Amino acid sequence: MSGLVAPVANATPPGIPSKATAQSELNALTVAGEGSMDGYSRDRFPHWSTVSGACNTRETVLKRDGTNVVVDGSCAATSGRWYSPYDGATWTAASDVDIDHVVPLAEAWRSGASSWTDSKRESFANDLSRPQLIAVTDNVNQAKGDQDPASWQPPVSTYDCTYSKMWIRVKHHWGLRLQSAEKSALQSMLNTCSS
Repeated sequence: MSGLVAPVANATPPGIPSKATAQSELNALTVAGEGSMDGYSRDRFPHWSTVSGACNTRETVLKRDGTNVVVDGSCAATSGRWYSPYDGATWTAASDVDIDHVVPLAEAWRSGASSWTDSKRESFANDLSRPQLIAVTDNVNQAKGDQDPASWQPPVSTYDCTYSKMWIRVKHHWGLRLQSAEKSALQSMLNTCSS
């Protein structure tokens, strides 16, 4: 397995809905005040679970979102190219790339995940079936922190449409609540979509 080149990736998380579907999902979400951070810990969302063999969720997303990604025998990316749609930067070292939880773990906690089992939180934190995980520039991800779209949006504003559709799909699938300011921001971002 050492030195194998992964096929060219599509560099886009799966399951991004159309504008019309995202609008229906946004309309269906429950608007409520933000919940408490009491009891929150990132450890309550076990992440980077093993996907197959030696490959965990982070390594799987690095391969999915990168181009010409080469991994070693332990599945760590040794080379490749990653484009961060949040800020338009391209990186050639996996260490410069974070895997962003589109809906941050702390945001999910405040939006309903505090009542979930740790097992369900683990599924959320490692969700490869929906647009919840994306490879982006590390310091941009760190600047985002646990903010929702009312207070943080990708620096590249042309990505607002896609980002809003990803956020809405994740919240809708997982049955998470949103706040009125968050809903307004998402609606404005969704309005920039042509389809």
